[in-house]
Amino acid sequence: MLYFNVGNVVSEKVNAGKWGEKTVQELAIFIQSKFSHLSGFNRRGLYRMKQFFEVYSGKQFLASLANILQSKENQIDTNVSTLLSHLQMTDDLTSKFVSTVLSQIQWSSHLHILNKTKTVEEKIFYMLHAISQRLSVRELERQLNTATFERTMLSNKLVSALPTQLPENLFKDPYIFEFLDLPDGHSEKDLEKAITMNLQKFIIEIGKDFTYMGEQYRIQEGNRDFRTDLLFYHRELNCLVLFELKIQEFEPEFLGKLNFYLGALDKEVKKQHENPSVGILLCKGKDTEVVEIAMSRNISPAIIADYETKLIPKNILANKLHQLMELLSKKDFE
Repeated sequence: MLYFNVGNVVSEKVNAGKWGEKTVQELAIFIQSKFSHLSGFNRRGLYRMKQFFEVYSGKQFLASLANILQSKENQIDTNVSTLLSHLQMTDDLTSKFVSTVLSQIQWSSHLHILNKTKTVEEKIFYMLHAISQRLSVRELERQLNTATFERTMLSNKLVSALPTQLPENLFKDPYIFEFLDLPDGHSEKDLEKAITMNLQKFIIEIGKDFTYMGEQYRIQEGNRDFRTDLLFYHRELNCLVLFELKIQEFEPEFLGKLNFYLGALDKEVKKQHENPSVGILLCKGKDTEVVEIAMSRNISPAIIADYETKLIPKNILANKLHQLMELLSKKDFE
């Protein structure tokens, strides 16, 4: 709140031509001499506060925020939904947003968001994501560096049209596992072992509402034992979530095996009060048209997503998202 209000003063004075860079520098020196216990009040910090105020009180930002308040699809989880519902109760959107949302995130996290995002939609996404997932500064920085916004939006566009009946903004496509340090030509066993050895980082990538239940989870059907890859429980979805790992491109027959496992989990493991189990196929690539055809008759909640063991340049994902949205817009128009 302090940084926002200071940014307000500096913005008004500078934009009105009453203060120049020399005055801002003198103000920084004065504050540091009088209030040495306060950090961040050097010249650079004051201009960051100015930027902080101008971005989140600007007309473009407030217009985008108003659109989000009118669309439940953009709300990440119940915690964020509650925050946003409070905003709808007031006409003073800026001050309410500052007190209920901006104040939930550390200043260092705000600086990363301001410096590493371009659009209003990105900024809002990462703020709400940081709140809902309770991300530390370092964890948020990784989400920004791995283009979580673009990957989540791509997943929404590719999956939401399929009959999965799953909420948006909970899954990504592709997933980035650069922390696994896997060599080229790794096996599925190598992939599974590396994930279990880096379980904390894996959960941060897939989402903190996932609780790990085990690897090679045994299911007995008839006289046979079957082993699934990685089994989790998702608190918000209130269901089991099975990750099946494939080191090759998606093939339609993968879906049949996944559906068998999901049926067995619902029969043998799922509790009465829980929702049907969800399956996620992590493949090393996929043909979107093949996925759409395979999913068109699928009756179990399932997602097919790519995974990468190295970082993908953000501009590539951004271009891919832009192209996909243009393609979908043309289809809607037709």
